Amino acid sequence: MRWMTIPATQPPPALIEALDGQALLANLLVRRGLHDPFTALAFLDPRHYTPAPPDALPMMDTACQRIESALARGERIWVWGDFDVDGQTATTILVSALQRLGGEVKYHIPVRATESHGVNLPHLQAILAEGADLLITCDTGITAHQALEFAHQQGLEVIITDHHLPTETLPPALAHLTPRLLPPGHPLEHLPGVGVAYKLAEALFQRMGRPEFARDYLDLVALGIVADVAQQKGDTRYLLQSGLENLRQAQRPGLRAIMRLAELHPSRLNEEHIGFAIAPRLNALGRLGDANPAVELLTTTDEQRALQLAEKLELLNTERQLLTRQVIQAAIKQIEHDPALLSNPALVLANPEWPAGILGIAASALVERYHRPVILLTNPPRQLARGSARSVEGIDITACIASQASMLHTFGGHPMAAGLSLPSESLPAFRRGFFRAVEQVIQQMGGIPEPTLTLEGDLRLDELSLELVEQIERLAPFGPGNPPPIFAIRNLSIVETRSIGRDHEHLRLVVQDRSGHQQAVLWWNGANLPQPEDRFDLACLVRASNYRGEPEIQLEWVDFAPVTGESLALTGAPLRLIDLRTEPHPRAHVELLRAREKAIIWAEGEGRDRLGGLARYDLSSAETLIIWTAPPGYPELIKAIRQVQPRQVVLIGLPPETDEVETFLNRLAGLVKFLLNQGNGRAPASLERLAGAAAQREPAVRLGLAWMAARGDIILQENDKGQLFILRGPGTPQSDFAPILRQIKALLDETAAYRQFFRTAPIEALGIE
Repeated sequence: MRWMTIPATQPPPALIEALDGQALLANLLVRRGLHDPFTALAFLDPRHYTPAPPDALPMMDTACQRIESALARGERIWVWGDFDVDGQTATTILVSALQRLGGEVKYHIPVRATESHGVNLPHLQAILAEGADLLITCDTGITAHQALEFAHQQGLEVIITDHHLPTETLPPALAHLTPRLLPPGHPLEHLPGVGVAYKLAEALFQRMGRPEFARDYLDLVALGIVADVAQQKGDTRYLLQSGLENLRQAQRPGLRAIMRLAELHPSRLNEEHIGFAIAPRLNALGRLGDANPAVELLTTTDEQRALQLAEKLELLNTERQLLTRQVIQAAIKQIEHDPALLSNPALVLANPEWPAGILGIAASALVERYHRPVILLTNPPRQLARGSARSVEGIDITACIASQASMLHTFGGHPMAAGLSLPSESLPAFRRGFFRAVEQVIQQMGGIPEPTLTLEGDLRLDELSLELVEQIERLAPFGPGNPPPIFAIRNLSIVETRSIGRDHEHLRLVVQDRSGHQQAVLWWNGANLPQPEDRFDLACLVRASNYRGEPEIQLEWVDFAPVTGESLALTGAPLRLIDLRTEPHPRAHVELLRAREKAIIWAEGEGRDRLGGLARYDLSSAETLIIWTAPPGYPELIKAIRQVQPRQVVLIGLPPETDEVETFLNRLAGLVKFLLNQGNGRAPASLERLAGAAAQREPAVRLGLAWMAARGDIILQENDKGQLFILRGPGTPQSDFAPILRQIKALLDETAAYRQFFRTAPIEALGIE
């Protein structure tokens, strides 16, 4: 990746004065095109911003008059939403606001697997049969010509609220509320679907003489803005800033439950927590199931019901993460099996087993890995192939797909992302035509541009201070239209590394400069990525963290570049690997090595019991590490080697019995029973220790405990520090535990597959030399 530093600027003195002398903040604002104090303060603080009135949206008065008439006459109102977070929150706002105004309201969010996006005719017919006088769409409808023409013929009046790109002609409707009909540069131009729904609710409350009611929905607006990756400009940024203030109060039981399960503190919530913790959980509903319960989750006042629904989200999100990893790995294997695929200007991969709901996420990961457009499709027998597309900057993926419209069943999207469906037998022809279209664009551009990382400038470790971080944080929330500033810190070395996270997928490193100054850096999802071997320059985000209750500096790893012109000698001898994986009687070798070498044995599950080995949490420094039990995953393997820092590693890798669901759950139950007996009915539960004792990954143990809790065997408690406690359960089922069992099986199958790879792969493929 090419690094490019933004040229230095000289902020106007009036701007620096308005910012109380904060020169760095003034520089950052000027680089974002904000030069005068009035505009800059309105960008930084919503109290200095004047939002546009809701009737700035064309046809707002018409929409409000029709809704007021429906409310007055007690008409039956239906709200039709969409299954992503933008659609869920937009639906919730309209349903809740209309009910608050006394309306008789029902709603429908399409089920992705059977209905796909948009207003579909079969379910619209069902709504008409049930009885409807007015239909209001949110985050959808602007291209639903066929369905809305049918509604018009049946005498059903429709109000569209949407933000997607319309076709040349608009579908029949009483009103089209969309920022797409506004002139460029309008402060409402970048509203997502939830923003349009909010403006409609705001207008209705104002007309009813209760404008203060609208503020109760700003938390939902913030969720939708971040989840839909909307441009932070004009009213969209103002609404996000205001909504974050509401979210930090966490008034909704459903959101409090999500935050609790995601181990988030509401008072310290920011846009990153929405984007990486809350939104993925809500999105999992629409991707893998039915998103309609999201409305209940976001509106219920019942704490227990909120927790039940949030726990369902938690399980679906775990499943979504697992399925995404599996699709990505399967796609990579396809490419490794047929490297000629990379000779094409884009990747179009299909598999009948892939779940459609997560293909967009997987495609994004593959775009980042291979730096080219990617289309992933699921093509079950006798069904249409359906999938998602993601692109790189400069290649309009939707336009390239549209060039093959004659063989497509459906398609739509924007330059960077799209969805499509087509007959499976048309896939070869589609690939050829799509590749030609992409190749033409690449030729016009003179090649795919090298990814560029834009830096704000350089910092030194000894310059970092909470005052400097405070200046940067005043620019938050960050996102499209206001990217977080990235800085370079030069000539560093790594002095400490450890993996963190539930799956040990992240890293916490300590870096040191030439003067000996040190600083911790978080590298999200960096556990399996190559690290610098010598001195390097670090590109990083500089944020504030309140994780321990006190503000502190937090650096986040973005990229690194080796320092040129110097080379450091290796600090230690290469790791020696002894391969005994095919040895029929390995125990004799182990006893010999244990007697002769300063060796420790990493053995888990029943292997630890029989051999007297150590589980992962007991490993310490030694010259020789004997891996008796096959590791449950690569992160656990690497973490063990880093803990031991051995001179040589002996590979045996026997599979434990706990890869079978029944055996795993029986062993976990025995471990829990022992803990409860020791603790007189209540005991702390360390996921790491239970995972080591059961020879499994921590997510499997967490699901195993959730299964036991659903059966009523135990009660799980978690304090505000994230510590788990186990209590004896009531002994009767508390909820449906079959879905949890399926997730456990999927995780154990994934672990068993890795253990098989560990036992049979060439030694150089294990990634531990």
